[in-house]
Amino acid sequence: MSQATPATAAEREDRRLAEGCRRGDFACFERLMGRYEKKIYNLALRMLRDPDDAREILQETFLKVYDNLEKFRGEAHLSTWIYRIAMNEALMRIRKDKHRPRSLEVVDEEGGRRELDVEDWAPRPVDRLLTKELGGELDRAIARLPEDYRGAFLLRDVEGLSNEQIARAMKLSVPAVKSRIHRARVFLRNELSPYFIKKENGN
Repeated sequence: MSQATPATAAEREDRRLAEGCRRGDFACFERLMGRYEKKIYNLALRMLRDPDDAREILQETFLKVYDNLEKFRGEAHLSTWIYRIAMNEALMRIRKDKHRPRSLEVVDEEGGRRELDVEDWAPRPVDRLLTKELGGELDRAIARLPEDYRGAFLLRDVEGLSNEQIARAMKLSVPAVKSRIHRARVFLRNELSPYFIKKENGN
């Protein structure tokens, strides 16, 4: 019989803050927002490609977190639950409006906004460094991914969630998550192939 994996320090802190929120301690909720608002905003921005929409998704996500924390019973990690809410909000918005502008910005560590850097699109678990030109090509290729594949790819290769966490966040089976990520990577590889062929030919 397998033993449960011990909670990490981050997970223990999430639980402590969630318990404080349920007691009505708004300072705990503010700290919880501080832990996740940058990640949720940037995820929403990559999904929606519009800063105003991303800010609305951020607001709606934490309103729902605040309203529903009493119902959260810890079947999944709190972070996974928050990502699930954000992803649902983003997917609903995408399905209502397919038109997305090309401009991008992200929130930095100090809470300021800046234009999206190439490193933000690099798969963090692999820690690859991309040139600015390749980053732009990858940006455009990700934008062409079907939204369900885009969500799984961003949660795995950008946010670094495990397949199991993504399955809980997107309400999918682990094989379905693996399939979406694989198809997203194949799609991106095919989309970027002309760029690499062009570079190999010196163009």
